Amino acid sequence: MSVQIVTLGCRLNLAESEEMARLAQGEEDLVIVNSCAVTAEAVRRTRQAIRGARRERPEARIVVTGCAAQIDPAGFAGMPEVTRVISNFAKLGRAPFAPPVSSSDRTRAFVGVQTGCDHRCTFCIIPFGRGPSRSVPAGAVVERIAALVGGGVREVVLTGVDLTSYGHDLPGAPPLGSLVERILRHIPSLPRLRLSSIDSVEIDARLFELIASEARVMPHLHLSLQAGDDMVLKRMKRRHSRADAVRIVERIKARRDVAIGADLIAGFPTESEEMAANSLRLIADCQIVYGHIFRFSPREGTPAARMPQVPHAALKERAAALREAAAAQRSRWLRSLVGTRQRVLVERCGSQGHAENFATVRVQHPSQDVVDVEIAEAGDSTLTGVAA
Repeated sequence: MSVQIVTLGCRLNLAESEEMARLAQGEEDLVIVNSCAVTAEAVRRTRQAIRGARRERPEARIVVTGCAAQIDPAGFAGMPEVTRVISNFAKLGRAPFAPPVSSSDRTRAFVGVQTGCDHRCTFCIIPFGRGPSRSVPAGAVVERIAALVGGGVREVVLTGVDLTSYGHDLPGAPPLGSLVERILRHIPSLPRLRLSSIDSVEIDARLFELIASEARVMPHLHLSLQAGDDMVLKRMKRRHSRADAVRIVERIKARRDVAIGADLIAGFPTESEEMAANSLRLIADCQIVYGHIFRFSPREGTPAARMPQVPHAALKERAAALREAAAAQRSRWLRSLVGTRQRVLVERCGSQGHAENFATVRVQHPSQDVVDVEIAEAGDSTLTGVAA
């Protein structure tokens, strides 16, 4: 057995893992663990994955990289299972930063166009693992996506650590909207372009227009909201208010029916019951149908780790309440789609795919392509339909 990649964490990690697999072709008995540090649980799972890899492949070299390894290289180097730790900045084996790619059944591809972060949210350890914001020049992005489309990819997802900060470090500081416009203009054969998680306060005017009116930009946004209470947002050192979050969703939805996802943190330090209730109401106020709920996890070295912590029982209850509300909102939304016709990219063995609004749709179709589907049923998390 040759190279095995174990990936934890975000879509950017997934794209970088596939690039590492390509670069490591020809190596023998090698396991690369691409780690995540976003929560203490992610670090625990990384260590668990390393131990599991050693049990499964006792003779293999185990190389650890990624955010957790970047933040605590000595800790991972000290594990008896680990052969070597590689910096997050060296794991792709080259400079300058170029767009890593991850593909799903050759139909969808995640393309990394940015990494790092210049902000310092009080709860976040990732800037220490990724460094300052760095962007891939637009020409390199367009070239990479054009090659993917030529190879049969039907949907590209732009990814990054802080995607909407794209371009600030490039000559002329072109914003993300400029990149999206350039991709669409130069690759007319690309049917679908999707954005991964974005910061609502950084949506530039051109990007807003493309989201609101461009058919090839998918009507699905995942917003980095984190909380729905102004005091909590201030203590998080976020750059938007609750009203800002509601307003941007209202502005977008006034122009186009866009499905909204969001990251929300339950039990941030000092969060009261009233503050938690404000975050809970945000799910309805922003019509969040894809809720990504995190229980707050103190990360050593961050300001939030030194703040008064919410008791564990309350933290669990608040996270459960957020998940329940998000699941109910999603279920109602899916039921509202019964009887509609959706454009679905069939991905998994011709039996499942995603609609433009990112709803998972079960449909039997012989080809992995974009097809019209009549939605017949809705479950709690998926739709079922018949190809038209």
